[in-house]
Amino acid sequence: MSENTSPNILFVIMDDVGVDQLSALGYGGAVPPSMPTIGAIADAGVRFRNTWSMPECSPGRSVLMTGRYPLRTNIYQAIGPNDLANSQTDPEQITAAKLLEPAGYTSAMFGKFHLAQAENNEAGNGTPAQIGWDNFYGWISGEPGSIDTTAGGVAAPGTHSCGYIPDETQANGAYSGACYVPTSTGSQCTEIVGASALGDSAGLQCVSRGGVLVPDDICQSETPAQVNFEQVNAHYVSPLVVNAAGEVLEAPLSDTRGRGYRSTIEVNAAIEWINARKNVPGPWMTTLSFSSVHKPLQQPPAELLPSGISAELNSNCASLPNQRRLSDAMIEAMDTELGRLLVETGIAQAQTDGSLIYDPAASDTMVIVIGDNGSFGNLVKAPFDLNRAKGTAYQTGVWVPLIVAGPMVEAPGRAVEHMVNAADVFQLFGETAGIDVPAAVPRGVDAVSMQPYLTDPDQASLRDYNFTQGGLNIQANGGRNGPCVFFGSSCSHTPVSKNVCEDNAGVWWGIGADDPAVLRGGLAQCWEVNQAIYDEDPANYDNNRIAMNPTTTIAVRNADFKLVRNQALDYDITIDNGIEIISEEFYAIDQNPTLPQIDKAPLELTAQGLNSEQQSNMDLLQAELNSVLASQVSCPGDGNGDGVVDNLDLSTQTAVQARWGGSSTYDFNIDGFTNDLDRDIINANLGPCPQ
Repeated sequence: MSENTSPNILFVIMDDVGVDQLSALGYGGAVPPSMPTIGAIADAGVRFRNTWSMPECSPGRSVLMTGRYPLRTNIYQAIGPNDLANSQTDPEQITAAKLLEPAGYTSAMFGKFHLAQAENNEAGNGTPAQIGWDNFYGWISGEPGSIDTTAGGVAAPGTHSCGYIPDETQANGAYSGACYVPTSTGSQCTEIVGASALGDSAGLQCVSRGGVLVPDDICQSETPAQVNFEQVNAHYVSPLVVNAAGEVLEAPLSDTRGRGYRSTIEVNAAIEWINARKNVPGPWMTTLSFSSVHKPLQQPPAELLPSGISAELNSNCASLPNQRRLSDAMIEAMDTELGRLLVETGIAQAQTDGSLIYDPAASDTMVIVIGDNGSFGNLVKAPFDLNRAKGTAYQTGVWVPLIVAGPMVEAPGRAVEHMVNAADVFQLFGETAGIDVPAAVPRGVDAVSMQPYLTDPDQASLRDYNFTQGGLNIQANGGRNGPCVFFGSSCSHTPVSKNVCEDNAGVWWGIGADDPAVLRGGLAQCWEVNQAIYDEDPANYDNNRIAMNPTTTIAVRNADFKLVRNQALDYDITIDNGIEIISEEFYAIDQNPTLPQIDKAPLELTAQGLNSEQQSNMDLLQAELNSVLASQVSCPGDGNGDGVVDNLDLSTQTAVQARWGGSSTYDFNIDGFTNDLDRDIINANLGPCPQ
């Protein structure tokens, strides 16, 4: 047992892993991903089977790290390069790292950040340190880059859909080759002949080492001209960022620290940091923020897949059936690497059969595992709804796995069915450290206590309602991400760029559109896609038009019912323009571990007519939703969120304008600049904020 007065905290975030994926929570489909590590954590802790996050990653992570709903932070969707600082975690927020610091915790985050973006942010790639983390090692942007179909420059674009050279049995494959790994002075070369003992091709072996394979060749004294070390490659080559000791390192793509399989890189860095804390007084909080299983998907090294699933995969990463097994493989690899971290840091012990002995009290470490949002549509497991997945406020989009294990857990191995929100995890951080969270966060939190569920198996529900919210982030002058059409059936503003749209199997209709299916490129709005479809063939418009994904999606539930409110713009033929469409839907839902009742379209209740009990519940949920939305009052000029527009806002605005002049929380007219126009707004609104 450590001498720390509070336990260490290992906080694990799984990317795009909804509750539908986990057999430990009762689901996982016909063939669940193999996750023995998380199963062992669940057996030693508490399964929270009724947890909501937000519909997308940045708002989900922001709520976890601030305890505040999106309407308070303006982070409504995945943060992209066009989003202003107004929709990024600002320096005034009390993040989990800042919350725990007064209790003596040192903090580190490894892997995906996505609480802010380097663009439109004064701190740039130093944002993790700016908002409280003592150490950061990973990736600032949310999504991995596109797959490098040239496999490092050795093939024509489009040749290798998985980003590496497959074996000789596949098209354009190779049995052997020269593997070049970059160094500070050039490269080192090793010849790889044949598949590994576990079946990885020479190309996959090489990319796993951070290299580029020149197929059917032997090592040369000079790096061949076609080898390109400066090309992103999804989960294998990424622009690493490090914040440590007051410095910001932006590693080039040729830096081997950012080359190799991401889950392995993330875990290696976390192990090194945790083990270095063993001789340092005071508790630590480590956030292991996995990039898996975010698209684009790639095959992990076979050594991370003890189930043998690697033999079922092929080198076509664009194939939908293979995508589903790739997702399972990446989840299994993530679980394997998490197990390695627990063993190599002494949090758990490995048995001879490979299983784990995890005794939370022995290491004085609390482990929290959660998904940031629901699974991506085409990866959703039955019986969940792939048409209402990530990016929506429906159950499949926001219902996430949450497992907590630690020395304070009584009667481990049980499940809690009561409503929990991602915001409540922030409260749990404070409770673990003995911190009065409401007193420590002047802006207020939307969290309720979680600790009673850990210590009292009979604890009644502490929430009467749950809430989730997604929408559009703030961009200069009312802009939004361009339209992306998925599967020819729906249009979304979620993907932050053309590459991200296409990496997620979408067709981009925005600026730079080049897909033959696009009737009119360079569009700004999804409704304009339907306008183009109508103009092309008015007579068949009703058959050809596509659905508009909501630009705002909000939901609230109680123990038995759920209200969903969606808002979108769609094309109106009569006015030849976009028109706002607002809908409310009402469902009965539950968490049945075998066949949960979820909010599928045919089960919407108002269309069937409501009985008195249902109408009463709908009225209550409408009132609760409206109450939450009304609780955040606009206060132009209050840049630091302290509830008053005063000289502090004036002095800070002046400093930001002089130092930076770009986007900030003091850009009140939302033009992307902090300047005299914003100062005028402060002067025009001096005084307390509206109540």
